[in-house]
Amino acid sequence: MRKSKVHRETTETNVTVELNLDAPGDAPAPIHTPIPFLNHMLDLASKHGHFTLKIDATGDTDVDYHHLMEDIGITLGEAISKALGDKSGIERYGSASVPMDESLAEVVIDLSGRPYLVYNVKDNSGYLKDLQVSLFEDFFRGLSSHGLFNLHILLHYGRDTHHIYEAIFKAFGRALSTAAALNPKTKGVPSTKGTL
Repeated sequence: MRKSKVHRETTETNVTVELNLDAPGDAPAPIHTPIPFLNHMLDLASKHGHFTLKIDATGDTDVDYHHLMEDIGITLGEAISKALGDKSGIERYGSASVPMDESLAEVVIDLSGRPYLVYNVKDNSGYLKDLQVSLFEDFFRGLSSHGLFNLHILLHYGRDTHHIYEAIFKAFGRALSTAAALNPKTKGVPSTKGTL
């Protein structure tokens, strides 16, 4: 089982993430943060990515959600990197396109060891309840930077903000599952460099 547990504590946040890439996403694994919509999105990513994710996180949400959103992304990224180990035998690349009613999102991942985020989501200036949706870019930047992978998030179109982010998180879960999958044809690390 490729699993990890990562704890990150700062003066602003306290985040613990437990991840099991090889356990089914419908296994009991509660996600507890003070941001209900983020809890919902992370649960969707886990379910549709077929991995188990447990998160306990608190932070200075009396200020705003920025520190906590970013630090959850950072900690989850570290957990992904740790669970993947030396990446021997993985597919490395994964992509998924997911519709949610009128919205269509595509996520492409390369578990390359080289972090880079392309975030092509137009008009991210709104809110979902009291959550500023522009913070999702900070979440995914922390995720890719500390997970050490190349991450492209493309919103092809969409109207309803809830549907847009639901499509994105489902696509992220599915793309990660594909990229992290073990392929019996892959011997060692999937790179001509011999390392990722």
